Formats: sequence, structure tokens, C-alpha cells
Amino acid sequence: MIDLDNIEVAYKIKNDRELGNAKFLFSMIKYPFMVRSLGFMSNMALKMRLPISWIVKPTLYRHFVGGETIEECFPAMNKMIGENVKSVLDFSIEAAEKEAEIDATFQELKRSVINSGKHEAIPFSVFKPTALTTHNVLKKVSFNEPLTSEEQTSYNNFLQRFDSLCAEAAKTGKPIMVDAEDYWFQKAIDDVTEEMMLKYNHKTATVYTTLQMYRHDRLAYLQHLIELAKQNNIIAGIKYVRGAYMEKERARAMAGGYPSPIYPTKKDTDNAFNEALRISVENCDRIHVFCGTHNEESIHALVQYMKDKGLPNNHPAIYIAQLYGMSDNLSFNLAKAGYNVAKYLPYGKVRNVLPYLIRRAEENSAIAGQTTRELIMLKQELKRRKSLK
Repeated sequence: MIDLDNIEVAYKIKNDRELGNAKFLFSMIKYPFMVRSLGFMSNMALKMRLPISWIVKPTLYRHFVGGETIEECFPAMNKMIGENVKSVLDFSIEAAEKEAEIDATFQELKRSVINSGKHEAIPFSVFKPTALTTHNVLKKVSFNEPLTSEEQTSYNNFLQRFDSLCAEAAKTGKPIMVDAEDYWFQKAIDDVTEEMMLKYNHKTATVYTTLQMYRHDRLAYLQHLIELAKQNNIIAGIKYVRGAYMEKERARAMAGGYPSPIYPTKKDTDNAFNEALRISVENCDRIHVFCGTHNEESIHALVQYMKDKGLPNNHPAIYIAQLYGMSDNLSFNLAKAGYNVAKYLPYGKVRNVLPYLIRRAEENSAIAGQTTRELIMLKQELKRRKSLK
């Protein structure tokens, strides 16, 4: 079993002030009512266009976000690469509805892809497909509903932008990951991502899809991707996550009168996630893996699958990742053991990133034991450092 509990390794790059800020944050977000209140007040502030940077930036933002621009992410990125932890710069902006705003987002995403090719510390680029067109267009395409003339133009633009980002990634020699979205949009995204894999993934996995393993159809879809790769002599890139929209998906299914696409229990999701990792390692000649998880059991499972297959710790087809500001004990201890590790490093203006920050707070509050474990380790490290002074 790999040791993931070495706190000195976990917090090596953080100073006492940063650890103190982290301790304060996790002390607050361990209470669900505090997170709900924060979410309500933040939404109100955004709607009323109230100034909020003064309170958000020194606290939540500083801990979970790299900066407002790519350049502002460099200090965090350079610190982490010194400990062999790489960065995936994630332009965090919610979906826009106006064409001018969508195009501005696309231009920034393209700049991010180009930037990844310039830095060894950035092994992947990433984008959310809903940033490239409207929710309504993707929903209609997913359910084979007719598009208006204006919507067809928007969808054509979506396809061009999607292809342009993948083409740019191919030029840089760095893979690009397509984030998963709501169930309502995912069919359209899956179809286009497969087309991009067939176009760009012949020599290596340039384009990665994302499977949310809380969906009970994703193991079957994984088998489909393996067959697609074998039949077309390509390498499928797959990012695995558990899923980000559970309550919303269940509520929407109930309201719409269709079966929930989500497993009934977390244990089912955990089993599916680990099984997907096992299948992927067994097929590592056709599947390249980006394992996004904060779950230690899944990490131990992946490590064991790699050992059973005789793969080296730093096998180029397998990356393990966590979010910036969370689970440093996993990231830095894995990197010290020689595994390929990356942190998702969001960037963007405070207003644009605030919904992301609220989701991170909700996630920590909802995951049983996550916040408590973070707090215990932070306190232990602060105590350890105090004893050395």
C-alpha cells in the first residue's frame, strides 16, 4: 500500500499563513448550513452586481483558484512542478447565451490550449462544451429535436469551435480533455467527441472524453469506446470522475417522468468507478486514463491494477488528478512515489469563478469525512511545524 498520509510531503510548498487560511476555510465549510448561506448570499450578490472580490479573493478564491489570468497561475504552477505535480489550467466560466460572449470564451480557451504547448508543467488542456454554445442547442441535438435556423447556425459554430480546439491541441502535442456535462446535453457531446477521437487519436490520445461514473450506462459506454478504438486503430483518452450533478439529475428525472440516469447508491458508483479503472488498465494499449478522484480507495485500486499489469508508476498512459486546494496528501505523496499527477488549477475573474467556488464548498460539505480529514491533517502539520520552532 502506498503511503498517502505523509503530511510533511503534502504541505511542503505551503507556508504557515496559507495553512492557516486553509484551516479557517475547512472549519467553516464543514457546516452545511454555512455553505448554503454562502451560496444564497453569493447568488444574490451576483444578481445585484454587488462588489464581492474584497471578501472572496483573500479566502475561498486564494485557496481554490490560481488567479484571474493564465499568467497569474504561474506562481502556483511553478511551486507544484517543483514537487513533480503538474497543472491543468481550467478557464472557469459559466455557460453564456450571447454569441459574442461565447466567442470571447472560445478565444480564451484557444489561448489556454496554445499555452499548454509552451510549458512542460501543463500536460493537458481542458474545456466545457457548454462554453461553446447554448444549453438549449445541445439539449435539442441530444434528443434529435429540430433546430431553428438560428440554432443550426449556433450548432455549426459549436462544431467548428470544438474542432478548432482539438486541432490546436494536436499541434501542441498535448492532449485536450472534454468535460462531461448534464445528462440532457451529454449525447450530443459524446457524439462529437467520438468524431474528434477518430480524427485526431491515431498516434496517441489527443482528445479525451469524460465519463461520469455515477451514471449506470457508463460501463457499457466504456466497452463501446474500447471497441471503437480497436476497430478504428485509435487510442481513446478517457477522464474518469464520479459525477457532479447528482441531485439535479435525480430531480430532473423525477420531474420529467423518466428513469434516473444515476446509480441509486454511492457504493454502486464507487464499484463502477473502480471497475472502469480496472478495464482501462487491462486495455492500456487502447485506453489512456486520466483518473480524477479524491477517493483513496480508488487510488489504491488503480495502483494495484497497475502493479498487477506490470506497469511502471510513471506509465505515460495513466494520470491521477485532484482539484487545486483539496487532497494535497494524495497529490504530493503520489508524485513523490513517481506517479503522473496533476492538479486542476482553475482561473478566471472572481465573478465568473464564484459558482465554481460554491460547488467546491458544497462538495467538501457533502462528502462524508472529507472536510474533517482535511482539517485533521492541516492541524497536525501546523502542530508539527510549531514543535520545530
